[in-house]
Amino acid sequence: MSRAPARALPRKRGSENNLSIDVMVQSPLWKRQPHAAATIRKAIRTAAIVASTPRAELAIVLTHDSAIRALNRDWRGLDAPTNVLSFPARPARGRKPARTAQSAHLGDIVIAYQTMAREAKIEDKPFRHHLAHLAIHGYLHLLGYDHESDRDARTMERMEVKILARLAVPDPYAARDAAS
Repeated sequence: MSRAPARALPRKRGSENNLSIDVMVQSPLWKRQPHAAATIRKAIRTAAIVASTPRAELAIVLTHDSAIRALNRDWRGLDAPTNVLSFPARPARGRKPARTAQSAHLGDIVIAYQTMAREAKIEDKPFRHHLAHLAIHGYLHLLGYDHESDRDARTMERMEVKILARLAVPDPYAARDAAS
């Protein structure tokens, strides 16, 4: 994945729990949510503890629908915006993952403001709760979790719910599960 263009707002860097997190704000829409970076960092640090992630680094790009639509089209063949995309750092064949002095680069997560905000409103969820969920979802993809099969989806969802509970965020799947 290519990095945010030069016009992106300044980076904010955070590091705790053996995790280095770069948050890059690519869209001014995110100014409406001044606590977004802190919410993301807390969610991912909690996920790293629950998932026992070793020393690692990752980047989060906060963008808008048109940018994530282009990424979704180019990387997944889907010409539509989405809420979150994850780009795991995959080593070249026969090579170890890219490392800094002490950490492996897990990959990048991109979150689109409009889609995410629209979903939170439709689902009557606080913006921060939905943002934390999407950050955790993206992070778990970087760790290799997926939802391609029903079994994998259940495993990933259970992990998301466990992490969100530590953040006092209600189960995002409860309404769906109650209806089925």
